[in-house]
Amino acid sequence: MSLTEITLCGKTLVSPVIAASGTFGFGVEYSGMVDLKKLGGISGKGLTLNGKYGNEGERLWETPSGLINSIGLQNPGVRHFIENELPVMRTLGPAVMANLGGGCIEDYEEGARLLDETDVDYIELNISCPNVKAGGIAYGIKAESAKEVVGRVRACTSKPLIVKLSPNAENITEMALACEAAGADGLSLVNTFQAMAIDLEKRRPVFNNVFAGLSGPAIRPIALRMVYQVCKAVKVPVIGLGGIATANDALEFIMAGAAAVQVGTANFSNPHACEQITDGIAEWMTAHGVKSLDEIRGCAQV
Repeated sequence: MSLTEITLCGKTLVSPVIAASGTFGFGVEYSGMVDLKKLGGISGKGLTLNGKYGNEGERLWETPSGLINSIGLQNPGVRHFIENELPVMRTLGPAVMANLGGGCIEDYEEGARLLDETDVDYIELNISCPNVKAGGIAYGIKAESAKEVVGRVRACTSKPLIVKLSPNAENITEMALACEAAGADGLSLVNTFQAMAIDLEKRRPVFNNVFAGLSGPAIRPIALRMVYQVCKAVKVPVIGLGGIATANDALEFIMAGAAAVQVGTANFSNPHACEQITDGIAEWMTAHGVKSLDEIRGCAQV
């Protein structure tokens, strides 16, 4: 048994460290340089029922201690993923999370039905997507809207369903409780914060859509606060993410109550971040006589 081994929604993972969606491709992109067998899981590129080309114009913009992205969920579509990317992911070792988005509930439902017939380990439901039938307001803003889409997707799959929460929700704790009540087996948070940048030479917003998503170390203390709040409120396991770049960062989230963590933006500046964080957690545990992460999970809750 690995020192860092955990159980997440009934499945055993060798590490609490999972590569976050949108930052690790489908895993094979890192397979030549990273020891993937040290990772607990890989959350693949965000999928929609049908493939998308993504946003035009600038897509990435660095900020102090952060990264703003406006990718627009470019992806090959659920069916293409099932036929092409998933078989390769299954050979890599880590648990496979299929990150599923959609512009309407019907797309979410059909995507979940298709994924339910595969051997993915988890479905990670991205409710930060804009609801095209409600004027583009993200499902993850209002708890009532989130509860509806989670409940509808829950009815379409028996896979462990982990709902990824947006920090832009009106009330993150209310949102978490609504998703739990609708049948979520777990929660992951936080997704990116809404942000923007202005190009001084062009004298206009950098991104065609004006606003985009901020990630990286700049958001970590706020993400940690939200994870702490949600862990205190719900009974289902929580995956913490938001600016995690070191083992100490990851341990903070675990002490706040997280069952596991996801690492995203750090992969771009350091492709070995996930494996180094796993090693660092094990080293800290050994140095402090901690034999299982259960001993420290949630210990900072007061």
